[in-house]
Amino acid sequence: MFDFRQLRYFIAVAEELSFTRAAQRLHLSQPPLSQQIQALEQDLGVRLLERDKRNVALTPPGRLFLDQARQILALADEARSQVAEAAAGYSGHLKLAYTVSVSFHPALPQTLLRLGQNAPNVRVWLSEMYTEPQFSAIRGGQLDVGFVRDVPLHEDDARALRLDVIDREPLLLALPEGHRLAGRQSVELGEVAGDPFVVQPRELAATLYDRLVRLAAKSGFHPVIRQHAQQINGLLALVAAGMGLALIPASMQVVKIPGVNYVPLADPDAYLLLAVASDADNPSPVVLQFLDTVAEAKAALGL
Repeated sequence: MFDFRQLRYFIAVAEELSFTRAAQRLHLSQPPLSQQIQALEQDLGVRLLERDKRNVALTPPGRLFLDQARQILALADEARSQVAEAAAGYSGHLKLAYTVSVSFHPALPQTLLRLGQNAPNVRVWLSEMYTEPQFSAIRGGQLDVGFVRDVPLHEDDARALRLDVIDREPLLLALPEGHRLAGRQSVELGEVAGDPFVVQPRELAATLYDRLVRLAAKSGFHPVIRQHAQQINGLLALVAAGMGLALIPASMQVVKIPGVNYVPLADPDAYLLLAVASDADNPSPVVLQFLDTVAEAKAALGL
C-alpha cells in the first residue's frame, strides 16, 4: 500500500514534470525518487507518468491520481491539525454550569469571552445549577466544570474535586429605601438584629442561607425570615416592597431596582466564595484549557 511519502514524491514530479527538479525540490537524489515512483506505480498497477530521457508527462490515470493524492494529503494535514488542537484543548466540548448569582459576576462573561478567543472550536454547553448539585454532576460525569459558591461539604466530594478560587466576593445588605441605615458607608449585622429578612429557600440556595445564619449567630442573633423567593434576583423585588432585608453578593449591585439601597457589611467574614470546580482526576485537555482561561480572566480582573 502506498504511503504519504510516495504521494508527496509523485506530486512533486507531476508538478515539476522533471525528476531532476523534483529531486532538488525534495532535497534528495534522483535514483531514490525514481524508485519510489516505480514502487507507487507497481502498487497501483497503472503507469502514472510517461518519461523518456528528455520529457516527463502525466498519463490520464496520472492526472486523476494527482487530484486524489492532493486531496489525501490535505485530509491528512487537516486530521493532524484537528488532533493537535484537541490534544491542546483548543477543540472539543465543555459542559459548564453556574449558579444564578454568578451570572452577575464579571468572571463568567470574561472567561467565556476569552475562551471564545483562545479556543474558538470548543463548544460550550451552559446550564444554571445550584452549587451542591454541581458537585454531584461533576463527579457523575454530567458536568465538566462549574462556577460554584462554596467548598464541598462532603469529604468524598472534597477528595474527588479540584477547586480553583476566583474571588471572595463581599456581601452586602439590600435595604428598602427609607430604612434607617440606608446611605451608611457600612453596617454591622448586629444593627439589624430585629429586622426581618427575605431569603431563598435553603433547599435551593444553602450557601447564602447558611452564610446569613452564621454571620447573624456571630453577631448574637438568629435572623427572622419573613418571606422566600425562588431566585436571588427575586429577593430585590421583595426588599423594594418593604418585606425585609436581603444578603446578596456585591456583584448584584448592577441590578438597579427603584427602592433598594446597598450597604457593605463591616464583618471580614461577610463574603461569598466564587470558584471553579472540576474533577481532580479529569485529564481532559479542554478542561485544562478552560482552567487556564479562568486564570487569565481572574488576572485581567485584578482578583
